[in-house]
Amino acid sequence: MEMKIMLAAAVFLGGWLWAYLFARQFLFNILTAKPLIKKMRALQEDLIAVGADRYTTISLITCLVISALILFVIVFFCPLYLIQSFGVGASLAVVLLINKLGPGNRPMFDAFCSAYCRFVPDDALRTAMYNKKPGQIKARLKAMGIQGSFVPDFKP
Repeated sequence: MEMKIMLAAAVFLGGWLWAYLFARQFLFNILTAKPLIKKMRALQEDLIAVGADRYTTISLITCLVISALILFVIVFFCPLYLIQSFGVGASLAVVLLINKLGPGNRPMFDAFCSAYCRFVPDDALRTAMYNKKPGQIKARLKAMGIQGSFVPDFKP
């Protein structure tokens, strides 16, 4: 009985880890990266390279494939109590993370800037994104004659 409890706790942590690594990345791509890329393209077509869409798509497909493999192993090789333990761990992680996803959250915006600065052709804008400085990003966009509406206003 003690081994079953310890195994259920380990699978619970595995569910938490799966949600934190793969579900969070999947949600980041859908809720943060895709909308910000779309907003940047709406401002100016060549503000961000086409490679950003490919990068996001590959990330989404990778998350889906790895998640499908993990879920296949859990569903077909684990007894019901371990499946439930995995589900509770994953659900708890997603519930705690869901309100932190989106471009309005500073860490998510910073993660977008870190990952996608390589797709920005303008050197000054790329540097500002790399350094995660929203004020500098807005200033460079203004200097380029573009309204920086995709950069959220963050409270200090």
